[in-house]
Amino acid sequence: MNRLLLVGMLIASGLLAGCQGADLGALETQLDALRHKPEGQIAALPQMPQYATADYDQSQRRSPFVAEHDEPVEPVDRAPLPDADRPRQPLEAFELDSLTLVGTLTVGNTPSGLVAAPDGRVHRLFEGDYLGRDYGRVVDVESRALALVETVRDPQGGWTERRQRLAMAPQESDGASRRQP
Repeated sequence: MNRLLLVGMLIASGLLAGCQGADLGALETQLDALRHKPEGQIAALPQMPQYATADYDQSQRRSPFVAEHDEPVEPVDRAPLPDADRPRQPLEAFELDSLTLVGTLTVGNTPSGLVAAPDGRVHRLFEGDYLGRDYGRVVDVESRALALVETVRDPQGGWTERRQRLAMAPQESDGASRRQP
């Protein structure tokens, strides 16, 4: 094994020694000659196409890149920022559309709503409790619905309040929908 390694090293050193005596000056001279006097035919550039000019006579009209309303937009009633330090309630993990009001209950003049979550659990909510991902706060417990106010982003990047209702599923004779704005 050592003998084979020694033979391999001798061959490699012989090959490397052959690179030592290269005449780089002659190579540089030949490359300079090629750079200054290229051989062969260089193809002529193609003829440039002629373009017809067009007059733009719409310069007095509204630009499609500028908003139509130059006057300032009236400020929207801004809602207070949602309280980021408030502990989250379990139903805030779900979209409002995925929650179902299954009943209402009044105990000692205190109304509450029974809301089924997608995970199968039923939660009892009172006025002031939160549900949904848009910071929905229950403001009223009605006989067949929960009225709530959600705090959502407006197009200007601020916060605004939006009224929603989470209603019980319609009965055979009832034509009302489950969720109404």
